Parts: sequence; C-alpha cells; structure tokens
Amino acid sequence: MESGRTLGEIGLQRFAPYLMNRIMGRYNQALREDLTAANITTPKMRALAVLSINDGLRINELAVYAVVEQSTLSRALDQMESEGLIRRENAADDNRVRNIFITEEGRQRFSGVWPTMLAAYEAMFVGIDPSEREVFIATLHKILRNIRRHDF
Repeated sequence: MESGRTLGEIGLQRFAPYLMNRIMGRYNQALREDLTAANITTPKMRALAVLSINDGLRINELAVYAVVEQSTLSRALDQMESEGLIRRENAADDNRVRNIFITEEGRQRFSGVWPTMLAAYEAMFVGIDPSEREVFIATLHKILRNIRRHDF
C-alpha cells in the first residue's frame, strides 16, 4: 500500500486514476467524430449502449451504468425521447417512477456507432494476450467493487 506518499513520490505513470482517465480520454476521442456524424453525444451513446443490454432501467440506475451525471442524463433523455430513440413508461410498482426503454430507432442508431466503439476497444488491447486482458478486466471488477456506492 502506498499510504502517506505524495503524488510526486508515486508518479503519474504509476497513479492508476490518472492512467484510467488518459485511456478513457483517448477512447472517447476516437469515438467523437463518428458520434458527431451520427448526431449522438457521449451521454446519448452511453445511455443507448446500456439500454441495448439492460433495457427498462430507472434514470438513477441508468446514470450509474452510463457514468453520466443524472442532470446531464435527464437533458439527454429528453432529447432522445423527442428523437424517438427511447420511450419512458411508468414503473409497474410505482407510478411516480418511469423506466426507460430503447426503441427500434435507438437500436439502429446505436448499431451505427457500435463498429467504431468496437474498433476503439480492440485497439486498446493490440499486443496484449487474451489471458492478460482477462486478468486486467477481473482486476477492474475488483477495483469497481472496492469503490462502488451502489449494489450494481
């Protein structure tokens, strides 16, 4: 454990949050041009990606999974609903709560950017053995369990 050490002692190249931010910054930059061409912002893309796998989430759940502030996501969802990419339905157990569902148009729009997302993802792992990738992903899951604030 590196408790009590300064960032200078650890170094940026060994400080995991810095490295993760750099990686995600490059990943997002790789997507930006295609997202812009498809008229999809990063929050919209993240919401569509999550809903394509876990449909019918509540906004607070979607915000966690999509890693988007709830206020930003709310504005994006309003736009997405007007574009026909999502629909909202009252939750069966609570009429005050609405679940969010991806529409066929939303699936098609997401399918249009998925090849770019996949290519950027695969580019991150060039030269990395599949076994190393699996260990890395398992480590990320452990880190997420250590820091998460939700049960999901």
